[in-house]
Amino acid sequence: MVKLARLPGFDRSPQAQADAPRVPRLRTRYYAFLSYSHKDKELADWLHRELEQFRVPHALAGKLTTNGVVPRRLTPIFRDQHDLSAGGEVAEEIKAALAASQFLVVLCSPTAAKSRWTNEEIESFKRTRPEGCVLAAVVAGEPFASDLPGREDEECFPPALRYKYDRRGHRTTKRAEPLAADFREGGEGKRLAFLKLVSGMLGVGLDELVQRDQTRRHRQLAWLAAGSLAGMAVTSTLSVVALQARDEARDQRRQAEGLVSFMLGDLKDKLEPLGRLDALDGVGARVLAYYSKQDASQLTDAALSQRSKALSLMAQVANARGDTKGSLRLYREAMNGTAESLRRTPDDPQVLFDHAQNVFYIGEIAHNSGDYPTAENSMREYKRLALRMVALQPDSMKYRMEQQYAEFNLGVVLLDQRRFAEASEQFNNSLQTMQAIATADPQNKDYQQSVAESFAWLADAERALGHYPAAIDARRRDVALLDRLYRTTGDVDYQSRLVAAQRTLGRFYAEHGDTAAAIDQLRAAADQAAALIPKEPANTKWVEFGYSARLLLASELLATGKQQDAASQADAACAAIGGLLRRNLSNLKWRANLSDCQAVRARVALTGGATQLALQQAQAAVDTGRAVHSGDAMTDGYRVAVGYRLIGDAEQKLGNAAAARAAWTSGLAALPSGIPELPNEMSERASLQQRLGRIADAQAINVKLARMGYHDTVS
Repeated sequence: MVKLARLPGFDRSPQAQADAPRVPRLRTRYYAFLSYSHKDKELADWLHRELEQFRVPHALAGKLTTNGVVPRRLTPIFRDQHDLSAGGEVAEEIKAALAASQFLVVLCSPTAAKSRWTNEEIESFKRTRPEGCVLAAVVAGEPFASDLPGREDEECFPPALRYKYDRRGHRTTKRAEPLAADFREGGEGKRLAFLKLVSGMLGVGLDELVQRDQTRRHRQLAWLAAGSLAGMAVTSTLSVVALQARDEARDQRRQAEGLVSFMLGDLKDKLEPLGRLDALDGVGARVLAYYSKQDASQLTDAALSQRSKALSLMAQVANARGDTKGSLRLYREAMNGTAESLRRTPDDPQVLFDHAQNVFYIGEIAHNSGDYPTAENSMREYKRLALRMVALQPDSMKYRMEQQYAEFNLGVVLLDQRRFAEASEQFNNSLQTMQAIATADPQNKDYQQSVAESFAWLADAERALGHYPAAIDARRRDVALLDRLYRTTGDVDYQSRLVAAQRTLGRFYAEHGDTAAAIDQLRAAADQAAALIPKEPANTKWVEFGYSARLLLASELLATGKQQDAASQADAACAAIGGLLRRNLSNLKWRANLSDCQAVRARVALTGGATQLALQQAQAAVDTGRAVHSGDAMTDGYRVAVGYRLIGDAEQKLGNAAAARAAWTSGLAALPSGIPELPNEMSERASLQQRLGRIADAQAINVKLARMGYHDTVS
């Protein structure tokens, strides 16, 4: 028979049991234990009363959530001064009450943070309960203020609340993030904060609970109004009811707008790193549904601002889904709202900031559509607004960052207009300032991201000028910064930026002749994109990053003789582009990328000896490319020239010398003259001249390319 191990120190002898300390066994199971400093007694009284009087909406009671079955009432609630038996051992009875409570609600204030007893109650509870069962009601002070030099006295979270506990009940060094409701003046509002606590205990959505609560209150008002009508003769009663209804309506509006503020603030900030477009879209739609029932001309300044933010959020989601027209319409509507806010308060920096965001995004959409004059005008207006913000609040780091963003984005528009030297100067200035700001606050991830972006665009400008060592160095720094940010936070935004950075670094390596390094970076980019896309398949940006990396990878694999691997990468890229075009055939960028895909497939077919297939794909690349007009004549012409070069190469293999020469001539004619060229465009011109026997012209270009460090492995 197997002997069972005995627990150390456990003795069943009568004497031992008689000598053991008695821990009171409480028959009552408490729904929550209310822990607080007695200096916060007034709010504790109110909260205790509200919790025990609260009736869970009928539609939610009995529902199964992650916290269990939703009860009808949140009773009983334990408080020491009301619930301890007289003459008992206080410490032991509190421990027993904690053990018998499903939740711990801590009233947090600087006094509570210093209270030994409050801390011990949290510690005792956390040793036997998951962290999610502890909720914080912020009464005064500031959470985690002890991390800020000089503000330690403002700390409102007791030490045990600020840290996680392991399964053995030992405190770790990992910071806890308890669900916190803000009861402070100027916070979420007393009722909304209360409902936030309740939603945390029930395990239901805050918005759902608020809506149910408002419905119940409206029903109560309806009954009250009906009762008052029955006694219409009593004028004084009617007056009282009317005043109550008015006050109730005001309270409901404050609560609703508090919820709107939460949805557009904390909730949106938590959803964005997850990349959940559907959830973000839902937030914006709910906010607009609320404001649609009100007269827009009568909205307060705060309500007008929140409505504009909701429109901007929905525009952002529409843009991410590839709905450019819908996004532009929403941004313009949002900008109308922020323009009205600016008219009302022209010297409010925050109003200037909100308006500037819409100005920027309208400019960005114009930029992506090839409308460079509109884009440049928008970016210059964005810069003007940013400078105005700084003039009003010169000590604000937020507004100085906006100024840098404005300089930076103007540089992007200049770069795409092929004003390379002007763009490089803009990016250098932006980078120097961003590095200074980031050095002053190295833990600020937004600053680090801005440094990474400055490196990225500076790299592109340097590559355009033919400075490959400088371009590669800047892009490597960009990749390293984004990789660190992603590994530290797990934020998908950093991951998507990393994909784009690795893809571009791979291209630079390829153009500099380092094929092995190029393939490594391009594979990494393709793999990162493949990991991203399942998280939110509707995010077209992530799909674009993936297929563009694969097209470049296919070209480099062909240069190393890996024709089958190249074909696989090209097929995957073309399938992704086809999927996007089935959603929106009018998207110019995707149609242009289809031409790129057809050109890569033509190269794969040529390398594999399928000359007729190569000819078909190259002709398709020309036809698709000629139908795309992006606003950049050189980019459009380059795409067509590549297709014609491949047609000529296929015709030459088929023995059709005249047809080959005609195709190469058409390719050279597609490249406009008098426009600054990127290195790859210069190389394409030289390749076509070489094929047409214009050796001296081709040699002159190749000498320039060699000085830049450009090594063509494709054409």
